[in-house]
Amino acid sequence: MSIELRQITHVIDAQYAAEQAMLAECRNGDYGIEAPYVKLNPYLIAPLTALVYFKTPQATTAEVRVKGKEEAGDISFTFPAAEEHFLPVYGLYADTANTVEITLGDGTKSVLTIQTEKAPESVHLPISIETSAAYMDGNLMFLSPSSPANLAAYDYRGDVRWYITLNFSFDLKRVKNGRLLMGTHRLLMPPYHTTGVFEFGMIGKIYKEYRIPGGSHHDQLEMEDGNLLILTQDPPRGTVEDMCVLVDRNTGAILKSWDYQKALPQNVGGSGSQDEHDWFHNNSVWYDKKTNTLTLSGRHQDAVINLDYETGKLNWIIGDPEGWPEDMQKYFFKPVGDLSKFDWQYEQHAAVVLPDGDIMCFDNGHWRAKKKENYLPAKDNFSRGVRYRIDTEKMEIEQVWQYGKERGSEFFSCYISNVEYYGEGHYLVHSGGTGTYRGEPCNRPPVQFRGEDEQYVHMEAITVEIKDDKVMYEMHVPGNYYRAEKMPLYCEEDVLTFGKGQLLGTLGVTETFDTIPEMEDGGQVPDRYNIKMAQEVDRLVMKGTFEKGQLVMLLLEGESTHAYFVPTTKRPFLAMCVGTFLESDDRAVEFPVSFEGLSGSFHVSLIIDDRKYDTGVTLNI
Repeated sequence: MSIELRQITHVIDAQYAAEQAMLAECRNGDYGIEAPYVKLNPYLIAPLTALVYFKTPQATTAEVRVKGKEEAGDISFTFPAAEEHFLPVYGLYADTANTVEITLGDGTKSVLTIQTEKAPESVHLPISIETSAAYMDGNLMFLSPSSPANLAAYDYRGDVRWYITLNFSFDLKRVKNGRLLMGTHRLLMPPYHTTGVFEFGMIGKIYKEYRIPGGSHHDQLEMEDGNLLILTQDPPRGTVEDMCVLVDRNTGAILKSWDYQKALPQNVGGSGSQDEHDWFHNNSVWYDKKTNTLTLSGRHQDAVINLDYETGKLNWIIGDPEGWPEDMQKYFFKPVGDLSKFDWQYEQHAAVVLPDGDIMCFDNGHWRAKKKENYLPAKDNFSRGVRYRIDTEKMEIEQVWQYGKERGSEFFSCYISNVEYYGEGHYLVHSGGTGTYRGEPCNRPPVQFRGEDEQYVHMEAITVEIKDDKVMYEMHVPGNYYRAEKMPLYCEEDVLTFGKGQLLGTLGVTETFDTIPEMEDGGQVPDRYNIKMAQEVDRLVMKGTFEKGQLVMLLLEGESTHAYFVPTTKRPFLAMCVGTFLESDDRAVEFPVSFEGLSGSFHVSLIIDDRKYDTGVTLNI
């Protein structure tokens, strides 16, 4: 079998080509307010967006209004005065002849019809939603998926008004320049560690990809100076999700790193999902300027930890101290207050530091004990949002608020989920990973059920907002969703800027294998291995189908030979926070090789078991 080397255009390059063609069309035509230029989905990945272009004789403001199914559903924004107008349009409905009104500062109006295509089935519609237009006040609820689905935004009626077609993953955050940060769709290593983080606008344009040598996962945070905290790992040492890096916003260079192995003992005091490979499982990062510290959630330690920003030294731990070594007990807090209402958090997510220093998180409650004999099954368990007040002088902790325990197993998510703080008494609690298997609440992430078992799994995400102890919003969506974020589509700071996006940082040098065994020539690669190869701007990606534990090596043979060991032994991932990258065939393997440090022409060969095979692929870097 001769292997075809597919050339994959990076989305940044594809968007730049589309933008250049669009700008040429705009400026080669005579477009006025009466008959403006309209481009639907101008950046290829956001089908419910458009760009409207026209010129006016004098500088004037321009309002865009997408008409809703009722007046309360209108989405509008007024753009600053200009003579040449490039107006992003957000909030279109799928499969609809949308009415869009453009109104100039002098009252001149143009009414456009923009027809959209039907959304794919992976854009899930809510099962139910209870809220009001007045409460949502123009905001939409954005859900990022953990099961196969699209990143999408829902209005107060539950109508989808925005979605992304690429497999973006993990948390979505809006930053000071109005743009959005989220994990890329490019898988670096299973089950969900991606090449880095995208910075993109609501219109879908990707301005930057921040690549990280160890890949990124779960969360990122913008610092006051604009630099980014991104969660990562150092894969060659055999562990994951136990590092954080500070990335230069302009260059992508790593400025500083924190290694949790230097702050905590491994594999002690662990949760029911811990293993040596994923001993900490960091799923959120928060910087607190008042104390100059990092607060990190470690799911597989049942612990929220706090590190000194400068030194990385451990300051304190929130969590059940049972099972931790004696010399670590000084870092834990003693519960005070009404202990009849106090519960520790277990396998928590999304820890945040509130303005008064309180700590809030989503307490998944998975197993809800440190000893196996005390584990609570899902049917008897609960998940919740919880707020703790801590005194770091007295090392005391008090539970001052919670929501979710009263809902029992119906609200139970053994994984993912988040909380948000909007002000005193005003919170979001997103239980994104609820699920049942054959009618019973799931004790493990519902996305882990594969094959025939999938038909017996029901997944749901429940998003709730509470204000002064009253539920103001509740939406149920089929599928599991990593996090929920409420925000408007339009933002003054999110200004469309033309030009090619940037690839920043590096994927690092892929680890090589020094010893290359002598193997008998096997000729061309047999069809049964289903080998596929693709060349991207910064790496080679090989996919194939192999049996568990099968010996596989990838060789790049040029002036020198670079050998890469391809893992085929699947790890039993106990925390499948994002299942959207999972293959239906358990034997499927995806292996990337970074081009960092490589230059020239290379012939690609494969060693499989006791044979060396010719792929017929020549790689030019």
